[in-house]
Amino acid sequence: PWVDLTLSGPSYEEKWNSDPVMSRELLDFFAQSYGGEREDPFLSPLFGDLTAMPPSQIFVGSDEVLLSDATRLHEALAAQGCHSQLTVRESRWHSYLLYNLEEDREDFQELNRFLSRFMCPQQKLRWLRLDNAAKLYPASRRNRWSNVFRVSATLTEPVDVAVLQSALDVTLRRFPSISVRLRRGLFWYYLQQLPKTPPIRKESSCPLIWMSNAEVRKCAFRVIAYENRIAFEVFHSLTDGTGALIFLKSLTAEYLQQKYGVAIPAQHGVLGRLEEPSEEELEDSFQKYAGPVSAGRNDTPAWRPKGTPEKDGFLNLTCFRLSSQEVLEHAHAQGVTVTAYLCAALMMALQNMQKALVPNIRRRKSIKVLVPVNLRNLFPSRSLRNFALYTTPEIDPRLGEYTFPELCKLVHHHIGSDVTPKRMSRLIATNIGSEKNLLIRLIPLFLKNIVMRTVFDLVGERASCMNISNLGVIKLPESMKPYVQRMDFILSAQARAPHNCSVLSYGDTVYVNMVRNTRESDLEYHFFRVLQEQGLDVLVESNRE
Repeated sequence: PWVDLTLSGPSYEEKWNSDPVMSRELLDFFAQSYGGEREDPFLSPLFGDLTAMPPSQIFVGSDEVLLSDATRLHEALAAQGCHSQLTVRESRWHSYLLYNLEEDREDFQELNRFLSRFMCPQQKLRWLRLDNAAKLYPASRRNRWSNVFRVSATLTEPVDVAVLQSALDVTLRRFPSISVRLRRGLFWYYLQQLPKTPPIRKESSCPLIWMSNAEVRKCAFRVIAYENRIAFEVFHSLTDGTGALIFLKSLTAEYLQQKYGVAIPAQHGVLGRLEEPSEEELEDSFQKYAGPVSAGRNDTPAWRPKGTPEKDGFLNLTCFRLSSQEVLEHAHAQGVTVTAYLCAALMMALQNMQKALVPNIRRRKSIKVLVPVNLRNLFPSRSLRNFALYTTPEIDPRLGEYTFPELCKLVHHHIGSDVTPKRMSRLIATNIGSEKNLLIRLIPLFLKNIVMRTVFDLVGERASCMNISNLGVIKLPESMKPYVQRMDFILSAQARAPHNCSVLSYGDTVYVNMVRNTRESDLEYHFFRVLQEQGLDVLVESNRE
């Protein structure tokens, strides 16, 4: 601060040769430009009444001509009963913090602590009801399975953990439905706002390690830094893939802005980190868009691949990297979308795998792949919470083998006829019907958990072999692209089935991440062979040596 326009402090003479930014002559010129009496407190606050001043934090360089102003202001504030903190940084010049030097990172952390203490007074922690889809996830949790998924961004340089921690502190204030922990009520679970920002985590032996009940009660998500990668792992009750991706983009944008000073606009899923969240972002859109008629729940079990469980909850991750242009051309040649094309390839792999394991065609079971549907594409919702349903293409192998073109056509028509606003609103109505039943609402939570877990086991995962979830083409603001070289989306394995599959496209690459909690890699092998037989070049990566 410059608080004495009379220039009477000793540092004006003592530091004239060490401050590269300011000089006595320059400040004297500025003071003359003001006009009036320089001792006037409205021009020189150092000479005024400071008793009503709020808590103040002062940073000054030891080499700057305004050192005296800073130290005398600090002393005056303290003498008049005000709270003041003074930091004198050695070998620094005027406004040194504006240069954002790595060596001064400690001062930014001190600034954060000051703001948290004095500018953000303690408030009653906000809480949110779980959305309709989220209610099932706490009840269906079990040992070694916690329904957590991951989205990540791989940068061109190693992640600065201190800057990422600061960026997380800013970003979480923008996402009150994600900055939460899971709490248990008498009749329902609910989400409660976190009292403080959690620390950045280190990477574990594999992605998506089990999130215990104790961890979810403290914080229902993780932000992980590993080499060049920023990963966001989140318990599914908080949000779906779309909401998680928006959070990761916004967090990465804030990190890049703090680290490199690059201006990143709020577009392509990057939200303004300093904006207030809207109520639309926090709504349970299932309640808003439920149809007048519900659908039935009758379904037949699907074939479930089995295997030897891995120890200690280890997850095998296999990533298939494909050319976006090649996949798009092959999908168009079949007259289908990329999602339908990859779903057909996965169903073909499952068909081939079952054929090898079950030679008797009469004993084979239905092959079904669950495809999540982002309902924001059908309804005008801006919710950052869960707002997705599913469609489940199916084949009966007892009728004979399906060719790949047949599978593409079948998946395409199934998705096209099933994914419409009317049919999805009917499914929504089915799901929220039980929630609105007064008797069910009054049942204590521990009994609800028993019922919901039983329903999940009977009509949940049994109705499909596995998921294939596609987040689509990932777009970023132009100013972010030079810093982000890769994006990934990884689902955890299912509760009672070993595999899951997730997809996204970034740049010129399609990333297909397949997870399993068993040792055998038969499905990955069959999937690889299907892609090869279709003429696609495939690069395979694995976390298993």
